[in-house]
Amino acid sequence: MLKIAFAPIYRYDLPPGHRFPMEKYEILPEQLLYEGTVRPDNFFEPQPIQAPVILLTHEAEYWEKLKSQTLTAKEIRAIGFPMTPRLVDRGRYIAAGTIECALYARQYGVALNIAGGTHHAFSYKGEGFCVFNDIAIAANYLLNKGLVQKILVVDLDVHQGNGTAQIFSEEPRVFTFSMHGEKNYPVRKERSDLDIGLPDGTEDAPYLRILRNTLPQLMDAVQPDLVFYLSGVDVLATDKLGRLSLSMAGCKERDRVVLETCQRNGIPVAVSMGGGYSQRLAQVIEAHANTYRLAQELFF
Repeated sequence: MLKIAFAPIYRYDLPPGHRFPMEKYEILPEQLLYEGTVRPDNFFEPQPIQAPVILLTHEAEYWEKLKSQTLTAKEIRAIGFPMTPRLVDRGRYIAAGTIECALYARQYGVALNIAGGTHHAFSYKGEGFCVFNDIAIAANYLLNKGLVQKILVVDLDVHQGNGTAQIFSEEPRVFTFSMHGEKNYPVRKERSDLDIGLPDGTEDAPYLRILRNTLPQLMDAVQPDLVFYLSGVDVLATDKLGRLSLSMAGCKERDRVVLETCQRNGIPVAVSMGGGYSQRLAQVIEAHANTYRLAQELFF
């Protein structure tokens, strides 16, 4: 059965100027149910992670500042959202969802989190709308429990996974792969195990050619026990914050390449949604929904 993490707190209500990124978390599950791609029993509600799990990834000083709401104004600006206890709680639920998706993926082959992909959160700070790094937290949880020995992170959001790269810079059991817009945020990139920076305006054909040439080689070289896939749809040509030019069909084919490669190699894959900021929210929803449609089609 396809398992999907979703908690009501994903729809965290921000002030009007910040609401756009949040709206998709409410609409996407409704769309998937409406069209019959999933049923209500496909969804599960994670419970928030606790401090011991957070501290496997994030530094104690950063966690204490979040818990006590004592981040500086500069640190809050870097995150990009007004800081509240509920925002911190939201991050704890999201990270829990990605952990549980990884566990379900080991059982069913694939599982998806309606939110997540918060790859700009470092071990010691947050930035770029990211408070906790859900994929890093889930990866460290699995490693700490001895459930896996080797993990591959496939980050195809349009922005480099700088926080994930920093967290795992000295962790040989986690291989970080980021394919992103070279000239996009963040200006200062971290070093992933493999970075492929793409020029502005990259279209479907060259994008997919690079991915098809790279991913199978990585599978052979890394031999992961599990893949975390960050499937941001800000690669679309319509995206306000992206600088690539993928079509809707190209974005869907990207997802197919990743999911089929994992399935063909018998590697479980846990998917986090990542970014999506097209002017028309319907385009964001359609692109994200394609990921779920493919997961259902390919694995069940």
